Amino acid sequence: MRVLSGIQPTGRPHWGNFFGAITQYIALQDADQAFYFIANLHALTTVRDKELLAQYTLDAAIDLLALGLDPEQAVLFVQSDVPEVSELCWLLMTGTPMGLLERCHAYKDKKAKGLSADAGLFSYPVLQAADILAYDSDTVPVGEDQVQHIEVCRDIAGSFNHKFGEVFVLPKSKVLDSSARVPGTDGEKMSKSYNNTLDVFDAPKAQRKQIMRIATDSRPMEDSKDPETDVLYQLYSLVATDDEREAMAAKYRQGGFGYGDVKKSLANAAEAFFAESRARHDDWSARPDDVRDILASGAKQARTKAGEVLHRAQAACGLKGY
Repeated sequence: MRVLSGIQPTGRPHWGNFFGAITQYIALQDADQAFYFIANLHALTTVRDKELLAQYTLDAAIDLLALGLDPEQAVLFVQSDVPEVSELCWLLMTGTPMGLLERCHAYKDKKAKGLSADAGLFSYPVLQAADILAYDSDTVPVGEDQVQHIEVCRDIAGSFNHKFGEVFVLPKSKVLDSSARVPGTDGEKMSKSYNNTLDVFDAPKAQRKQIMRIATDSRPMEDSKDPETDVLYQLYSLVATDDEREAMAAKYRQGGFGYGDVKKSLANAAEAFFAESRARHDDWSARPDDVRDILASGAKQARTKAGEVLHRAQAACGLKGY
């Protein structure tokens, strides 16, 4: 099994990113071969500040390493450091129907809101297909809302194969565990656009203050409460041990407690849960040149594989052998 996953460098990861996706991606790194890339070309559709994009790119690599990605097990690289992918994207674009791209969610949603959409957003799914196909990836972990992207990739690759022979491996999506949906501090889905996030690498003191400000209902302390419908418990269950989780659920059902106690327990559990990741983050942040070396090594490996696939595609459609 060859796994591929990309992370856009658009800011620091929050709990929703970690529990909903990153931790599940990283769990697949001991596959036969796993490729993880920082999708800075994709990020150009939203980040137009060069210094910010460069910093976000390095930060994303540090974040992944701190959260458990092992460069001895997986190939970590920056998307733009593999120019073969951009060339492959053009080969795929020449045979991709406009109608297929017009039906893609990101483009449709933006147009439906009356917003302008540039060519980068419109052709985004083709670059995404090139990302996947360049490494003969057969497994791509995605959320349920991203399955369409893999289906589009399969359609594009299938059309190319039909015209030129069996060039590309058709990937399959691995839908991430939807039970990992993470509520924000307001009870809605955790998202930067809602301004309701808890960042993974916030200092414990700062995060504790944020947790203590989470709004709660006004039910009397003595009332029994359903833990599964409470935001504090839902967040607590992500970072607590099994025993702690069961004890907290029993406390909710019994009643006779204050939400302030739960918030303190949540802050304590979160600090303990992310302690090792924060320590690794501090270590990697102090060694940016080592991070850049890992990315350079990863890009070299990625280019070797992507070069093989690109050459195969070029030969198939007549760009080689003339």
